[in-house]
Amino acid sequence: MDAKVVWLFVFVALYWAYCIFWGIKGALSARTASDYFVAGRQISLWVFILAATATSFSGWTFMGHPGLIYRDGFQYAYASFYAITIPFTGVLFLKRQWMLGKRFGFITPGEMFAYYFRSDTIRILVVLVALIFSVPYLGIQLRASGFLFNVLTDGMLGIEVGMWLLSLVVIIYVASGGMRAVAYVDSVQAVLLAGGIIVIGLIALHYIGGFGRLVEGIETLTAIDPKTGKAVFGETTTEGYSAYIAIPGVIQFGLGLGTDTAPEGGIWTGFMILTYMFGLMGIQSAPAFSMWAFGNKSPEPFAPQQVWASSFFIGFILIFFTAVQGIGAHFLGADTAFTEKFPDLVNPVMQAGLGGIDLMHSVGRGDMLVPQLMYLLSDTAPWLVGLLSVCALAAMQSTGAAYMSTAGGMLTRDLLKRFVMPNASHLQQKLFGRLGVFAIVLCALMVATTATDYLVLLGGLAVAYGFQMWPALIAVCWWPYLTRQGVVAGLIVGLIAVTLTESIGAQFMPWGRWPMTLHSAFWGIFFNFGIALMVSAITQNENELEHRMTFHKFLQEHASLSPSKKGLVPIAW
Repeated sequence: MDAKVVWLFVFVALYWAYCIFWGIKGALSARTASDYFVAGRQISLWVFILAATATSFSGWTFMGHPGLIYRDGFQYAYASFYAITIPFTGVLFLKRQWMLGKRFGFITPGEMFAYYFRSDTIRILVVLVALIFSVPYLGIQLRASGFLFNVLTDGMLGIEVGMWLLSLVVIIYVASGGMRAVAYVDSVQAVLLAGGIIVIGLIALHYIGGFGRLVEGIETLTAIDPKTGKAVFGETTTEGYSAYIAIPGVIQFGLGLGTDTAPEGGIWTGFMILTYMFGLMGIQSAPAFSMWAFGNKSPEPFAPQQVWASSFFIGFILIFFTAVQGIGAHFLGADTAFTEKFPDLVNPVMQAGLGGIDLMHSVGRGDMLVPQLMYLLSDTAPWLVGLLSVCALAAMQSTGAAYMSTAGGMLTRDLLKRFVMPNASHLQQKLFGRLGVFAIVLCALMVATTATDYLVLLGGLAVAYGFQMWPALIAVCWWPYLTRQGVVAGLIVGLIAVTLTESIGAQFMPWGRWPMTLHSAFWGIFFNFGIALMVSAITQNENELEHRMTFHKFLQEHASLSPSKKGLVPIAW
């Protein structure tokens, strides 16, 4: 057996041992339903900072993000600023949700919305959003882990076999330990995720030959042919620049991808980048993050997680190390056209692993980039290949575990306890919560195994669906004007709009994916919020408003800025 495969199994065994330890410890300490579903509201400062960061930045950040930078260049790399927009949702909503959870004893967001709006319809819709978010998102992460181990074991483990085996331990520790186990495992996963991205970026920079060689390569890659006025490599923007370094305008008023008026010079216009980051804000507005808010001991960790851990630290890592991985692969033999034309600027170390073909023609396309960078150390440092493999596995499982745990809780509390077994004991709730975790993972694995062509399409819907929770959160946390009827109607219309502007729905429409270079999350929230406002205007009710104001009076009393801080608001603006 190859040395790197041995080390891979050694580090995976150690990682699994840690996961199972916390699963057992979490199970022993979970005496009540609250202990199991929201860790007894005792998640500590550093645990939340690390766990929330790991949950926000998944295996897609680790594996998929560099591949898109390789394909689309710096015009996509600007989207790395999602490290700021993802926690912006938390800035607006997490603290206030924590206060409401503490005051009213909510365990799931469905309970919060149902109590606030006096409606079980919104409760069911929230569970639906959670499931639509969790199943495809988890399926993508699990399949990516199977693909990674298929590459690094030289085909010893098939993609499906690896995917099912690797998900087994996740099921064990999540189902047994609940949110407490997820939080403590996620804490280590955050360190592994960040450390892995940094090390792989340094590996790429080392083989390129240093920063100077990287800059020289970028200069050549983005050159314009003086005779034709076109980019030598890749697309050319309408302004005559290489699409590898320039965005193709502020906005393009075409019908979207897959149509005759598809964007020229790349998809990543200024508005596309902005609305794409809107979509990723759905990660922290998804129902799962409301349960993370309820599980905290205090609101103290919210600000450092949002500002320092996510925006500053992860943002820096993505802007530098991930960009080096993506762009740098052009100068390591992944780009056969560039290698053939400028062999002096290329260290073709990736060609052996790719079998001499271009990265974008390989089995995994862009997703093959990171495994191939790790593969470079197979002979010189096989132990590091094993460790980096666990870093990638941790990145993929960090988000999935959180959504498994919280979705299982919502199925139990919002459906079973509400409609089937209203007097369910703590023991019964924990049992059905665990069964819910099994059911969700099984669905995700089935989708990932049988619907591979649609998996990425479904995954693209997930975060945009999560973003559609914004009007409901605005209503509960900030603005009592929005009514039950308005929020429910807006949410339904928003989910439909997202579906019809993604590939899965656009194929039946006269437009393509992302019309006018505006992400589906934008189209969803545009119609969602518009409908919510219009319907709310005609459904105002004094009794309902008085009930909703019990929330807002409590928040005004306990969450408003102190007089000394209100003077800083004009400075902030």
